[in-house]
Amino acid sequence: MSDHESSPHRLHLENRRRLTISGVNSVESFDESSILLTTSQGALAIRGDGLHIEKLSLDGGDLLVEGQVDALTYEEEDPRGGSFLARLFRA
Repeated sequence: MSDHESSPHRLHLENRRRLTISGVNSVESFDESSILLTTSQGALAIRGDGLHIEKLSLDGGDLLVEGQVDALTYEEEDPRGGSFLARLFRA
């Protein structure tokens, strides 16, 4: 069974201010304007303002983010261009 099948992935966004995510494998980086994480369904970038991680449980794969959420973007790994994170940080 792959990680995609074993870790259910759900998003619940309340009023663009409170985001609950399940199926989180790791948090790659975060600041007040973006959070980059890896989920069971691929890399996910959260963009917004005043973002902060209220709760993180990697054992359960749960994450709670509070702040103004402006965008949620999934990225797949591109064999030609490297990983999602490598492309994000490329100058």
